Amino acid sequence: MKTINRINPLLLIRIALATIFLSHSLHGVLNHTVNDFGELYLNKVGFAPFGVYVAWALMVFEIIGSLLILFGKLLKYVVPGFLLILITGIVLVHYPDGWFVVGPGRNGMEFSFVLILSLIAICIPVKRRR
Repeated sequence: MKTINRINPLLLIRIALATIFLSHSLHGVLNHTVNDFGELYLNKVGFAPFGVYVAWALMVFEIIGSLLILFGKLLKYVVPGFLLILITGIVLVHYPDGWFVVGPGRNGMEFSFVLILSLIAICIPVKRRR
């Protein structure tokens, strides 16, 4: 059981966050939907004429940021970027649909809420036991 006691629980959260953000961004890149996201959504909600550029900047940030989160590097710079993306997503997409992602609702903000708190958790300094 001593090996399990040495595993940093925040590492597990970092792995989960990196997996979620990386799979989300790579899905858009590999399925060639980044330009559509920029043109058909971002341009219509106020980012025109820069929607495609913003979409690609988000994808690049999410890919690089995911790897940095995985390895626990530059978190004080990367986490605020992800928080901005998630909060913007709540405001523009999820808030109008309410709280629940599935079940009593659809496309709500509960998943983003968990991601936000998880991102904050990985940035809180932890005292080491002696």
